[in-house]
Amino acid sequence: MRLKSNYNTIMNHKKIKRIKKKYNLITKIRRKNPYKMTVKKTQEHRTFNNILDRNFQQIVPGRALCTDITYLYYGQGRKAYLQAIKDIATKEIVSFELSNNLTMPFVLKSVEELEGINYLTPQSLIHSDQGFHYTNPEYIQRVKKLNLIQSMSRKGRCIDNAPMESFFGHLKDEVDYKTAKTFSELNDMISKYMDYYNNERYQWGIKKMTPVQYRSHLLAG
Repeated sequence: MRLKSNYNTIMNHKKIKRIKKKYNLITKIRRKNPYKMTVKKTQEHRTFNNILDRNFQQIVPGRALCTDITYLYYGQGRKAYLQAIKDIATKEIVSFELSNNLTMPFVLKSVEELEGINYLTPQSLIHSDQGFHYTNPEYIQRVKKLNLIQSMSRKGRCIDNAPMESFFGHLKDEVDYKTAKTFSELNDMISKYMDYYNNERYQWGIKKMTPVQYRSHLLAG
């Protein structure tokens, strides 16, 4: 286009390629966003209504789960991604995965771990934002396979998923994750914190129990 417009020269693109190859010329090309391309190709991404509707006062374990992804910087500017799923009633983190990339597998793996929870019912719902991973056909299919109902926050309303925002805030305040030098070291830090949070961290809002203790208390009742 530039040759034709500025120099009145019409040249076939194949000839341009031959000239580039002959003189070892390299063209910089802006890479396309793979996530946006996937959305355009499938046209199957979809959102769901906000069924949870900020009803965070849950008393039945497994009735309402929420999930989200957060960033964790470590090792002089490297970035890791933490996906977690929280039971709103018990405050327990029932599943989590740490990854050094934002591809779908680590989110799907986190959801698959819910298969081991025997107190989920067909009325159980899982709430998220409208991020790429949660509108992805693969994620929708996995959630459907678990007989879970999908619920989503409204766009730009972080408070619609307040339980996850609260948990990530506590984690970032209580874990010195920025001192981790390697991904393995970071993963060890996060795993230990999850165990501590679920089994040792007492909370005023759940009768001064830990999440695991409170879950047992509610199920026994």
